[in-house]
Amino acid sequence: MAETMTGGCACGRVRYTVEVEGDEAYLCHCRMCQRATGAISIAFKQVVKADLAWEGEPDWYASSPIASRPYCSGCGTSLGFAYPDSAKIDLTVASFDDPSRFRPMHHFGAESMHRAWLDTSSLPEMRTEEYEPIMAKWAAAGQQPG
Repeated sequence: MAETMTGGCACGRVRYTVEVEGDEAYLCHCRMCQRATGAISIAFKQVVKADLAWEGEPDWYASSPIASRPYCSGCGTSLGFAYPDSAKIDLTVASFDDPSRFRPMHHFGAESMHRAWLDTSSLPEMRTEEYEPIMAKWAAAGQQPG
């Protein structure tokens, strides 16, 4: 059953509403995605372009001769990936207002995968509120992190 979900960029200039089927998502590790996002991998949810409505048009970057990416030129948020001749678009999972529904179902671009970054469950963890220097910065700004 489809669910209407919302998302957008960090500064709020670009917003979207989309009909989403299922909770399947995937991680892309290809070098194009790594370079475009500055990340080791990127989580995507594929949706139908016709089910996506932009509120505040994104900017588009032709990241290769075969694909382009929506993003916000105001804050730099990466919003997705699309082939111009496809009826579908991949939206970045983190750009959804509530990404908690999605589950990774497979990896793509495995030839560029950095396996040391896949399972970090044995590393020490620190919550934002436990790190006093950043909490002091937020307090001085009169806000809370988030």
